[in-house]
Amino acid sequence: MQQVFGPKELLEDVFQNDLCIGCGACVELCPYFKNYQGKTAQLFPCDLSQGRCYAYCPKAEVNLNELSNHIWGLPYDGSPLGNCRKVLASRAGKKIKETSYQAGGTVSALIIYALKKGLIEAAALTDREGLNPVARLVTSPDEVMKCSTSKFMASPTLSAINTGMREGYTRIGVVGTPCQLTAVAQMRVNPLDQEDFVDPVALTVGLFCNWALDTRQLMPLLSEKLDISTIQSMDIPPPPANMMVLETDSGKVEIPLSEIKPLIPHTCFICPDMTSEFSDVSVGMFEGRPGWNTLIIRSQKGAALVEKACKDEILETEKMPEENLNHLSKAAADKKENALRTLIRRELINTEKKNQRCAVRIPPEVVQKILR
Repeated sequence: MQQVFGPKELLEDVFQNDLCIGCGACVELCPYFKNYQGKTAQLFPCDLSQGRCYAYCPKAEVNLNELSNHIWGLPYDGSPLGNCRKVLASRAGKKIKETSYQAGGTVSALIIYALKKGLIEAAALTDREGLNPVARLVTSPDEVMKCSTSKFMASPTLSAINTGMREGYTRIGVVGTPCQLTAVAQMRVNPLDQEDFVDPVALTVGLFCNWALDTRQLMPLLSEKLDISTIQSMDIPPPPANMMVLETDSGKVEIPLSEIKPLIPHTCFICPDMTSEFSDVSVGMFEGRPGWNTLIIRSQKGAALVEKACKDEILETEKMPEENLNHLSKAAADKKENALRTLIRRELINTEKKNQRCAVRIPPEVVQKILR
């Protein structure tokens, strides 16, 4: 395994390089790191030479080959969608009451089913306090529905896993973005070689993501246009809409993405993963078919969950049209290539110099494959 460093190196490599995405992996591990409105900060100095804060971070020494070998038993090959058994169209089944879930409701349906069947004891999800995304550890289906709308902002979701572990949960489900699921994969590798290590994560549901927004910048922008306390939900429809759509108490408000995209943190542009490759299942929107999701089944556990959920009419699936699958693969490949070029330009990738710290490690032959 790659050498693990401590909070001093985390500050140098991630915080000072403006790479932190506020995923929450380092929050609630100790008293030193806290998150507020999407911003993670170290409150007190710490002199540990090794720390879980560094080991879990998805922006520090992420060796994609080691992670892939550990999670899938296969080397990282840079394929657009990652390890993939099947891609389907999906939506919540007729036994899931349609309330506040977004798009097809696939994520809510799977987490609710996993809780009801005892496959997980709790789930680490993203909730809102006002407009601000917050981590929430939930244990009931009703709580899942309260967290079911999209936020489009960086969130410290993973801190709920750390809270759950401290409270004694040993089968936790997590719903997260690609960077968050990369951090979860690093947690599960047992990077500090702890003899008493127990993997607390029983299910990972990944979300498709091209970028998240900086909460501290988005809130002032929206406040200039409307009363943010009236926002019920937000969405970014597929092209050619090119808008962020806000549902408020008094109706719909549309904001051009040209005003939104400058708020994307720079660290999003070094992420090579669009579809949460280190998850049991991944879920995203289905372009051109409102009310449905795209569902990628990756693991045997994910396949079994989907099969049982469909049998019990919690989930409904259909074949994914070849045209949509090709479009998804191209979009994911483009994100990988663009991220890799940014990593190279910023000198944040390391394929050969073993003693130089970096953000991401990818084998040289895979780099060449991605760059085509």
